[in-house]
Amino acid sequence: METFYNVVSGNQLVLVDFFATWCQPCKMMHPILKQVKDILGERIQIIKIDVDTHNTLSQKYQIQSVPTLMLFRRGEVLWRTSGVIQKAELLSTIDPFLR
Repeated sequence: METFYNVVSGNQLVLVDFFATWCQPCKMMHPILKQVKDILGERIQIIKIDVDTHNTLSQKYQIQSVPTLMLFRRGEVLWRTSGVIQKAELLSTIDPFLR
């Protein structure tokens, strides 16, 4: 099984969703992320990290609120935001990193 660090350290663009099961805005992000994945397909990998079960990662990346989305490539954080973000805005944010 690949670890978080193996996934985000690769050449592929990775969108990480730091979420909590009890978080209502996090639940709103789930279908948005699915739509983004359906549109972008293999050009991006999307992983979800539960902050309650992975608190070491949450502390390392200083996750203060959920949902927090972070874009990685080669272990580097390229972009980060907290809160619900709509599909069109998320796609336009990701687009420059796909080139």
